[in-house]
Amino acid sequence: MRCRRASTTGGGGSNMLRFYNDEAPGLRLSPTMVLVMSLCFIGFVTALLVFGKLYRSCTAASASA
Repeated sequence: MRCRRASTTGGGGSNMLRFYNDEAPGLRLSPTMVLVMSLCFIGFVTALLVFGKLYRSCTAASASA
């Protein structure tokens, strides 16, 4: 197991602050937007599951009739 070196910058919180400053590279999203996108993804997957079950039951009913 690797040992961590002690931080000389004043604690572990300084690494987290680097993600929120203006010079950070990448896409900047607010936590609310991340939550909304996550809920939309969960809803989309749930809808696909429901539509798949409905399609399967409709095709099974028409195949047996």
